[in-house]
Amino acid sequence: MKTALITGATSGFGHAIALRLAGLGYNLIVTGRRAERLEELTKQLQSDYSVKVISLCFDVRDNSACTEAINSLPPAFQKIDVLINNAGLAAGASPFQESDLADYEKMIDTNVKGLLYMTKLVVPGMIEQQSGLIINLSSIAGIEVYPNGSVYCASKHAVNAITKGLRLDLVKHGIKVSSVSPGMAETEFSIIRYHGDEEKAKAVYAGLIPLSAEDIADTIEFIVTRPAHVSINDIQINPAQQANTYIAHRNAN
Repeated sequence: MKTALITGATSGFGHAIALRLAGLGYNLIVTGRRAERLEELTKQLQSDYSVKVISLCFDVRDNSACTEAINSLPPAFQKIDVLINNAGLAAGASPFQESDLADYEKMIDTNVKGLLYMTKLVVPGMIEQQSGLIINLSSIAGIEVYPNGSVYCASKHAVNAITKGLRLDLVKHGIKVSSVSPGMAETEFSIIRYHGDEEKAKAVYAGLIPLSAEDIADTIEFIVTRPAHVSINDIQINPAQQANTYIAHRNAN
């Protein structure tokens, strides 16, 4: 039975991915910052699926906490077959000159440095076993830049560059590296981006049917179930009504 580690598993994509991989028979290491939600997810996984689950409550922005968490894994969970770097966020949606430096740091520390910390800790074990799969959750923002999102876009462009670089460095060790780049998806993403303003968050998806966390879980399932000789390098997935970051067809109210 294989083991997958999922960061940011307490909500949204990470939560749906955890349930989906449990359904596929993966033992799971689920991580997140919110202890109560992590406990609820762990209980659900253990009650609904015949898999082993361990939860680790920490913030991926803290390298020491990442290291301590990985070093705490019991022997049965130390062979990690799949790493899903899902933890990420957008903070703020203002023009560069009007936005908050603290938001920049939060995005870069989570989306880029957190991904690097976790990957750096897991890759040595994958190299030792000469196998593994790393899936980085990126964004359409890593492909196209849009107004009022320069730093978030930069962070996701970095994710895509890291993904491609890892693929070059790790191919000789039998390790696959994939990225998934969603367009508009309705989770807690926009609520966090707008600092809890639910009206602004709701307006993002007005007049169209956005992606759901289940759509992303479907995509992850496709990647992890490919035969050993197949590597899915990059997938961009948008709602049918979204052509790119600028053009979306919205139904009239």
